[in-house]
Amino acid sequence: MFAVEEINRNPNLLPNLTLGFHLYNAYHSDARTLESSLRWLSGQGRLVPNYGCWGQERPVAIIGGATSALSVQMGPLLELYRYPQVIYGPFDPILSDKAQFPSLYQMAPKDSSLHKGMVRLMTHFQWTWVALVTVDDLRGEEFLTQLTVEMANHGVCVSFTEKIPVSERRHAESQTAFMPRIMASPIKVIFIHGDTDSLMILRYSQMPFFPVWKVWVTTSHWDITMRPQHFDGNYFHGALTFSHLTRDVPGFKAFLKTVNPIIYPEDILLGEFWHSAFRCRENLEKLKQEECLSNTSLETLPLFFFDMTMSDLSYTIYNGVYAVAWALHEMFLMQLGKGSVVEGESWVPHPWQLHSFLKNLQFNNSAGDQVFMDENRNPEAQYNILNYVTLHVDAEVLVKVGQYCPKAEPGQDFSIDDVAIVWAVSGSKIPRATCNESCAPGFRQTPLEGEPICCFNCSLCPEGEISNQMNMKHCVTCPEDEYPNQERNRCLPKVVIFLNVSEPLGVTLICVAFSFSLLTALVLWVFVKFRDTPIVKANNRALSYTLLVSLSFCFLCSLLFIGRPTAATCLLRQTTFGIVFTVAVSSILAKTIMVVLAFRLTIPGSRGRMWVQSRVSTSVVIICSGIQIIICGIWLGIAPPFPDTDTHSEPGHIIIGCNEGSVIAFYSVLGYMGFLALGSFTVAFLARNLPDTFNEAKLITFSMLVFCSVWVSFLPTYQSTKGKAMVVVEIFSILASSAGLLGCIFIPKCWVILLRPDRNTQERIKNKVSSRGRNHSDSLSANSFPRHNQR
Repeated sequence: MFAVEEINRNPNLLPNLTLGFHLYNAYHSDARTLESSLRWLSGQGRLVPNYGCWGQERPVAIIGGATSALSVQMGPLLELYRYPQVIYGPFDPILSDKAQFPSLYQMAPKDSSLHKGMVRLMTHFQWTWVALVTVDDLRGEEFLTQLTVEMANHGVCVSFTEKIPVSERRHAESQTAFMPRIMASPIKVIFIHGDTDSLMILRYSQMPFFPVWKVWVTTSHWDITMRPQHFDGNYFHGALTFSHLTRDVPGFKAFLKTVNPIIYPEDILLGEFWHSAFRCRENLEKLKQEECLSNTSLETLPLFFFDMTMSDLSYTIYNGVYAVAWALHEMFLMQLGKGSVVEGESWVPHPWQLHSFLKNLQFNNSAGDQVFMDENRNPEAQYNILNYVTLHVDAEVLVKVGQYCPKAEPGQDFSIDDVAIVWAVSGSKIPRATCNESCAPGFRQTPLEGEPICCFNCSLCPEGEISNQMNMKHCVTCPEDEYPNQERNRCLPKVVIFLNVSEPLGVTLICVAFSFSLLTALVLWVFVKFRDTPIVKANNRALSYTLLVSLSFCFLCSLLFIGRPTAATCLLRQTTFGIVFTVAVSSILAKTIMVVLAFRLTIPGSRGRMWVQSRVSTSVVIICSGIQIIICGIWLGIAPPFPDTDTHSEPGHIIIGCNEGSVIAFYSVLGYMGFLALGSFTVAFLARNLPDTFNEAKLITFSMLVFCSVWVSFLPTYQSTKGKAMVVVEIFSILASSAGLLGCIFIPKCWVILLRPDRNTQERIKNKVSSRGRNHSDSLSANSFPRHNQR
């Protein structure tokens, strides 16, 4: 009515025509729909097939088909007479087949992305267990397929599916199976895709006396404000509706405020609606009746009776009326250009003439939207998300809470205000729609065999992994520099550990190393100060000095193992330790060999006396140490040690240490040093009973026993420890073995030199030699023995 009046007031659109309309009811029965169509074709309420009794008021087009079913029922009959049928119902791809329906024109935008918008809503609220309701026809089946596929792609499951019958007979048959089954189910969220026809099934539904709260998500075509009057709106309180995003038509609300049966007395439907909505009684006097009609307005009616905003269907009807008017306008201009219209004569267009103009028609409506009659150019629908709220018995409202625009930029296509939504189930709290309880952070979903993916158990994350969100399907591994907390719901930074110089253990080891190094230097000072005494001469002064200097460096090389490892310290610590210790052990080996040679090869006139010389001992030290230097050089050239981090050995810690580079080279250095130590021990052990004045061989035997015991114990202990403890074990072994050599070889001699000088005389040495070695008295003199040993 509003569109027709607006067109007729426009002098530029149809200047010589007055547009009118006839309103017909639609039925849920195929037979009744066909009968109504035949009556319309005949005109004046008669049913005379192939005859028209319209006169000059013959219609040129039909704007109808609130549902696809009605359009299909009317289409073949109207096609016989080439009547254009402008459809204002939901867009249906089936009706786009021009071979079957050449005279149908769909005005509604395409709902090709509606299923994606619904799934976006599901994922936004984390609904994974929902029920689906669709119309039992091809359009409903196609939408159900699209929706279930999209849901599966986003991890949402269908609890059950219901299909709404499309005929009145089947409506009545389903009254015991449809809505009662939905209301009795434990499912909290129901998505409905239907139309105004399918909504009428509610008139047959027997609902529980007390509302069972559900979250209903519907399309605007399944308009819950148009439900049957006996159906309490509280059942749909908190529902969400996807409504087409449209602009306000200027003047429409002002027009509705002025509409009443007095202004339009010929409109029977308006009068009946008015009496029903405002409860005007028919038996009132005429004056009172007029007062009832004149003092009321559509604006005062609750939403259940009348919505002052233009609905999706009404907006499409408005565009459909204008489409027919623009087609007549184009036709009139063409006829005027051809001279077919004679001034003063009436111009009567024929229905079939409109097709050529409707096919490619496009125009801008008064709201500023562009309208296309070509279905291929029809835009994709955009949606407002409305929240249906019932305030009390006769007060209800639709509140916009969100929007879905498929063609918008990613991230801006979907928006919703969670706080603005009023829920029937839980007030302001978002309802849960899951198969079972959610998995808290620290747990992961474990699928149940034979059940949908949305039904699962909750399992604790494996060791070393976390989940920091609800319902995570997989746990994630923490970065290498972090570790899971006890609840396994977040990662904590690992503590970096190494043998720090500032911690008590590091300070203690440094003090011990320096103390022993100073003690060794003190012993060296004693030996240098008393270098001309018999006991120092008898122990080969050069080898003693070399051994003491190397032992001092052995104590100090342990300092390379303390502190944060660097590239320099990693290169030096093992190689320095290996070379310095090899010099010390080589010196001991040389001393041991010289003791044996001194007693075995110094018989007067023996050719072996040439071996008892200082250069022999020096050669032993240089050759043995040189081999170790070569091994270390090969190690540094092929696979040198380097700083490394170990993030796995100790939970919650990052161990900073030195990677040896080549394990074979590392154990080769230790093995060679052990070989020299074992050789020294063996030679010293065999010579322990020789008549040595100061018992050098016995002291070396005992010192080598201590040395070998320490390093034999070191190997298994070193392999079984990690991180800082491994470094401490090696430092302890270095200090203990060095202290053993120092204490066993030199402390007894220092005791004699400093505390028992009476034993450190030439006469005392002669007496001991004569008493201990009578078999050697002819070959060795007390004066020659020290000299030989010295050499």
